[in-house]
Amino acid sequence: MVAPETMEFQAETRQLLDLMVHSVYSNKDSFLRELISNSSDALDKLRLESLRDKELEVDTSNLRITLVPSADGDERTLVVADNGIGMSRDEVVELIGTLARSGTGELRRKLAEAKDAAASDALIGQFGIGFYSTFMVADRVTLVTRKAGETIGTKWESTGDGTYTIEAVDEAPQGTSVTLQLKPADTEDHLHDYADPAQLRALVKRYSDFISWPIQMEVPVTPGDEDADGDGEAKDGDATEWDTLNSGKALWARPRSEVSEEEYAEFYRHVSHAWDSPLEVISVKAEGTFEYEALLFLPTQPPFDMFTPQHRGGIHLYVKRVFIMDDADLLPEYLRFVTGVVDAADLSLNVSREILQQDRQIRAIRRRLTKKVVATVGDLRSSRPDDYATFWEGFGRVFKEGLVNDPDNREAVLKASVFASTRDGDGDGSALTSIAEYVGRMKPGQDAIYYMTGESQQQIRNSPHMEAFAAKGIEVLTLSDPVDEIWVDAVGEFEGHRFTSIAKGTVDLDAAESDEDKAAAAEELEKRGEEFAGLLSWLGGVLGDDVTEARLSTRLTDSAACLVGDAYSMSPQLEKLYRASGQPVPHVKRALELNPDHPLVVGLNKAVADEGSRDGLKQTAQLLYGLALLAEGGELADPAAFAKTLADSLATQLDA
Repeated sequence: MVAPETMEFQAETRQLLDLMVHSVYSNKDSFLRELISNSSDALDKLRLESLRDKELEVDTSNLRITLVPSADGDERTLVVADNGIGMSRDEVVELIGTLARSGTGELRRKLAEAKDAAASDALIGQFGIGFYSTFMVADRVTLVTRKAGETIGTKWESTGDGTYTIEAVDEAPQGTSVTLQLKPADTEDHLHDYADPAQLRALVKRYSDFISWPIQMEVPVTPGDEDADGDGEAKDGDATEWDTLNSGKALWARPRSEVSEEEYAEFYRHVSHAWDSPLEVISVKAEGTFEYEALLFLPTQPPFDMFTPQHRGGIHLYVKRVFIMDDADLLPEYLRFVTGVVDAADLSLNVSREILQQDRQIRAIRRRLTKKVVATVGDLRSSRPDDYATFWEGFGRVFKEGLVNDPDNREAVLKASVFASTRDGDGDGSALTSIAEYVGRMKPGQDAIYYMTGESQQQIRNSPHMEAFAAKGIEVLTLSDPVDEIWVDAVGEFEGHRFTSIAKGTVDLDAAESDEDKAAAAEELEKRGEEFAGLLSWLGGVLGDDVTEARLSTRLTDSAACLVGDAYSMSPQLEKLYRASGQPVPHVKRALELNPDHPLVVGLNKAVADEGSRDGLKQTAQLLYGLALLAEGGELADPAAFAKTLADSLATQLDA
């Protein structure tokens, strides 16, 4: 045989191992949950592969997970094994020798910052590093595996010091075994004796009782009581007995009244590979033309890769208790944070992802599950506001994608959603409101639902566009998530009230006033327009490359100017989103609105009246446009030129 080959972990993996070996996590028991979960997945995949590939020569008559503890003096070991699908050498290197997921640097930062047990424990599952948790309890980890259908196995071994060895082995059974050379027990460091059968029995009962495969532990027996066939019953002839530790009951098939919250929590952790507790449990049972059962969970914490292309869905599909796939497309993309199990009765065991997309029953399941999840979110808001606040903080940005992508459930998604508004006295967007609540507070005569989008709450609330609305006490939705730019146009209106951007078109802030007052205001604006006609015409010409026109504003009280788009024009934030995605976007010109009472505008109007000095005022016009652009969070086309113009203007004033 070829000698073992020594290889190095990736640099980030070495740093991660160093953190884990030095006891970042207080709940070291969880390593066993991770190993058993991996074994369960391997058994699921083997059974499915044996059903799909009739030529695959594998024995599936006694599929199981085994625990073999041993305490021989100071030497203490634990072997966790399965006779599942196994791994090839390349898979071992990819899945075990490296940390084959993105976000490792972010994980290391969060590990270093974790201040308490709960915060640190939650990170293993969140970043998908369950196997590495073995180094919390073991000085050496040895993995031996052989993939089903192959003849040569692979042995992997490491002490977690930055390197590992890997070699081919002839006499490897099908499946995977992980041997841990256990560290000495240390109660102060929460390191238990994992060679103690009683300890293992308690951990399996607590964390893995629901695993559908038998979890069996080798236990000593007295002579004459041996179990000859491995079924847990004593018979003469065997040297050991296998004791089954778990009940193996499918939680989704049990009445909810018979399942404890802790059992649901552990099952959630198993299917999601997360370490938090579920925020809500959703149980569905359909009978009739086609039957299925579903057990879904709303998480408490979002996965770190929720907004990355690498993120996989969390719905496991079973057919009559037979595992089919672990990222079935059974919920729309905006519910990708939901995890759980769907067990269908009438699907083929050979169902593929392509067939899933076209299957009539799957489409019906998808529709019902979507409606159920959206309704659950709405119920959570009305019945448990604190839990809903947790949900919205973690998943609101994703949930709102349904307003764009799911027209069938758009109304329900909108009613289950909340948004920041200027009603929030703290001004930080923390107090949220539903659209129905906003409509209930609208001013007499107000017909539109006013909103403004931007990159942050601070930017929106400090925008010049807000000034007149604040002065008149008119509430405005402050929408700072990227998806907000799109859904307001997709939704359009709510109960007959149109969503209206305060940064576009013209706005009627005097809806509650009498016709006489409105007429007087219009007459006053017309007079002011005549007063500033020369300035407006001149600015329209000087800034013609950037603005459609210059006009007087009714929305400004403090600022000198602001930029206003047409009613259906693209907002600056949407322009940025398109450019960030690589799509070419033409330059969008908007109107420059002026505050006729601002000293700068009044002074500029007088100066422009002197036609002889107009050429010298072009810099001032450019500065006025640039200031309006910056005030709304826009980007200058040439920041260096703007800075030079501003510096020259200031210098001129100082010389004067």
